[in-house]
Amino acid sequence: MRRRTLHDHLFGAGPKRMLALDGGGVRGVLTLGYLKRMEDILRRRFGDELTLCDYFDVIGGTSTGAIIAAALALGFTVEKLQTLYHELAGEIFKKPFWRLGLIGAKFPQEALVRTLRTYFGDTTLGSDKLRTGLMIMAKRLDTGSPWVIHNNPRGKYFNPPADESTAVANRDFLLLQVVRASTAAPHYFEPERLEVARGLDGAFVDGGVSPFNNPALQLLLLATLEGFGLKWDLGADKLLLVSVGTGYKELRLTADEVTRLPATMLSIRALTSLMDDCDWLAQTLLQWMSRSPTRWDIDREVGNLRGDLLGGREWISYLRYNINLDSDWLAKNLDINVGKQEVASLYEMDDPKNVKTLNWLGEAAAATQLKEEHFAASFDLI
Repeated sequence: MRRRTLHDHLFGAGPKRMLALDGGGVRGVLTLGYLKRMEDILRRRFGDELTLCDYFDVIGGTSTGAIIAAALALGFTVEKLQTLYHELAGEIFKKPFWRLGLIGAKFPQEALVRTLRTYFGDTTLGSDKLRTGLMIMAKRLDTGSPWVIHNNPRGKYFNPPADESTAVANRDFLLLQVVRASTAAPHYFEPERLEVARGLDGAFVDGGVSPFNNPALQLLLLATLEGFGLKWDLGADKLLLVSVGTGYKELRLTADEVTRLPATMLSIRALTSLMDDCDWLAQTLLQWMSRSPTRWDIDREVGNLRGDLLGGREWISYLRYNINLDSDWLAKNLDINVGKQEVASLYEMDDPKNVKTLNWLGEAAAATQLKEEHFAASFDLI
């Protein structure tokens, strides 16, 4: 199999393929279960030496999805990433007994930084070690703006224009810093300071504190909007978008429980709900633009949009893989029986004890949901 260059991926002829990876802390290991089956399917088709960066033309992620996206863009196999998550989840999410997350961050950042440095070294966003397109979502909290950080050499900020000579070129950002910024979830880790112009730092937090914890819609915008510099063509036979989640949970309370919540918990609950709303809005729009074979029910009123198509045409081919961390849903949809209490604990972002079970759930869900025919021949490698 011929290895394609970054230029081939971004600017070569033919259909384009995109992979979007959600945030979710340690639940990212569930994502890897889907990616392992995906890699196995594509290897049967194109050869055992294939890695996902050979197939996908741009890979984007938020938070834990940013770690996976960056590693895949560097050519990591999914098996290597599974080993990494199993070995290091306990190290990264090891909380000293005096850190409660009330005044300072819940976890020290040193273990995470050390891990990122081990695997990413001094690689920059402009390095030719990145074998395919990469997008990392972060939130610059000092200005309140989501940042779409990517390695497109035609991007406006990859090489800043002459009239912005003090700006730091995105190509010079250290990959480990960009990923660390995307994983700096408030309460869990301290913000990441990143020099954005000479003598000026930005304070960055988890990209999930934006509409794009599920970065699929933003990845589509990156690929097609003129301002980002790629301008890929839309069309069901021209653009494939694959989106992989980390598991979701329908958080429900009674009215009495809501009114009794302390103000701090009510604020957290509202933010979590807002993030969920953004996820489902993106899901609605992407299903509206496609005839996806992996449609999800949005709500009881609009259903899964099977009868709806924006402008009467298919704009993209779209696939979404995820699970509901609910014991009844798992039993009905995947024939998996897990107790309600155990399933509830799996939603935690920072419990390394869940890694083994989450990996098993991801692989089991992928075996049921992810089918070889989802990857149409029109998107085969040339």
